[in-house]
Amino acid sequence: MADTNLAQAVEATIGSSSYDTNVKFLLADKQILARILKYAVQEFKEMPIEDIMASIGEDIEIGTRALDAGLSNLGRVNVSGTEDNIPGEGKIFFDIRFTAYHKETEMKFLINLEAQRSSDPSKLGYHLENRVIFYLARMVSSQKQTEFYHSDYDNLKKVRSIWLCLDNSEDGDAIEEIGLSRKTVFGKKVNPYGIDLMRGIIINVRSGETIEDSRNELISMLENLLSKASVEEKKRILTEKYGMIMTTELEGRMQTMCNWSEAIKEASFEEGIKKGIEKGIEKGIEKGMKKGIEEERLNAIERMVQAGLTKEQIISCGYTDGEFAEVVNALCAYT
Repeated sequence: MADTNLAQAVEATIGSSSYDTNVKFLLADKQILARILKYAVQEFKEMPIEDIMASIGEDIEIGTRALDAGLSNLGRVNVSGTEDNIPGEGKIFFDIRFTAYHKETEMKFLINLEAQRSSDPSKLGYHLENRVIFYLARMVSSQKQTEFYHSDYDNLKKVRSIWLCLDNSEDGDAIEEIGLSRKTVFGKKVNPYGIDLMRGIIINVRSGETIEDSRNELISMLENLLSKASVEEKKRILTEKYGMIMTTELEGRMQTMCNWSEAIKEASFEEGIKKGIEKGIEKGIEKGMKKGIEEERLNAIERMVQAGLTKEQIISCGYTDGEFAEVVNALCAYT
């Protein structure tokens, strides 16, 4: 059965031909999601990991349909479409969506997890914070006729949009929150009703290969999980340091992701060689053409000198003093 699970995990990723897709399935493992909730979502920080895992619903949705449901009790993945299409508002796709139930308050949370290769506005073409707010708004507005009906707005479920940014510098490990705030701008009215319906969380993970462990446990875990280390090294760290259980699908995802990293590295190396050769050829052609043009200009000057034209006449045709002197010196050397 273990071989079957591993084969399915590997086949799913190979079939999708996407390193990004495999990262999404890796992050969607309940052991990973539980730790993200504990260390990034305030409401879950006091709950044990085991209780958080139990609170995560069986409705984990991942952006690309690729994996059979229910590979294990620890990491059950029920894949369905993550398309959110509201008439008049357009269509968007979420990376990972799931629900979690807070044990003590019996409150249901709607959660979205996004993995971003870059958070740089110059690369994205927009500021990530605005996209986070847009996703939060959609997660709220899409609840009408699903989580609440008519004017029962007090039955809105809390939404949390978590963004994992993977391109930060060595000192860029940080966790940020975006949410609603309330303040009285006139008068003394104090309203105790909290405004924590929607909250965006940005987890900044570093991309360097020689960085030291982050002092934040969640960021440290994610950096080890997504690093270029071997599968065996990752398994050792995740088991010994973070107490994870190596299920067949979790191991399979890590193995496939490492394979993809090697494939990308090899492809980049081969592409670099190819581009280098092409660039060398282009430079050679350019250099040859330049040399040919220079030689032809000198030959033209030589013909004009032999025809009896004066220096002033030759210069007036667009040639330089240096070119004229070079030709005259060469002719003198032969005589």
